[in-house]
Amino acid sequence: MRRLALAAALVALPLPVQAQMSDAEIRAEAAELTARVERLEGVRAIKNLQRAFAYYVDRGLWQQAADLFTDDGSFTMGVDGTYVGRERIAEYLRRLHGGQEGLIYGQLNEWVTLQPAITMADDATSATARWRDLGMLGQYKQHAEWRDGVYENAYVREGGVWKIANLHLYVNFVAPYADGWARLGEGEGLARSQASIDFPPDIAPEDIEAFPEVQIPPFQAPHPVTGREVE
Repeated sequence: MRRLALAAALVALPLPVQAQMSDAEIRAEAAELTARVERLEGVRAIKNLQRAFAYYVDRGLWQQAADLFTDDGSFTMGVDGTYVGRERIAEYLRRLHGGQEGLIYGQLNEWVTLQPAITMADDATSATARWRDLGMLGQYKQHAEWRDGVYENAYVREGGVWKIANLHLYVNFVAPYADGWARLGEGEGLARSQASIDFPPDIAPEDIEAFPEVQIPPFQAPHPVTGREVE
């Protein structure tokens, strides 16, 4: 499909332009078009990859979610610490949501992923991305919460397939639906889960400032206009 697209693009050039281009120039043009297509296809694949993760976690498909990672991929969520490797990630997700395959009866676990900002490497074999996380969480007739956070993730292409190398969700708050984030008390809004305590992470939890403090998760990508590091 990519070769057909490149051939069509080259054929579409006006005949006088084609006649004036040398073989070397045509090869260079084809290489540039190939690289551009690979970057665009990579961006699309990463969007699908991240959305698949959210949909799988939504419905308790823990292993399917973990299988989106590389062999040594890592997952960090809020102040729970970092889990490395597919089996560790799957078990953490399982314990975090009731300890069984699939959701428990009456559990709401919506991971809404928005605002993708993807930065692709020039060789289209790796990328970083920043996303907005909006969580709608709860248990039927017991409790309901909102979650807000930002992802800073890394992705790699292995054997032509894009995978998650690192997924890091900086949780800003988890607030009760009824009272909302405006009424959070001291010490509320972000806490280490019992799953992380019972099933310790591979890398210790971070010390994170969360709402109502101002939290600014680090930017991996440079400023898109100035090219400088965002601090």
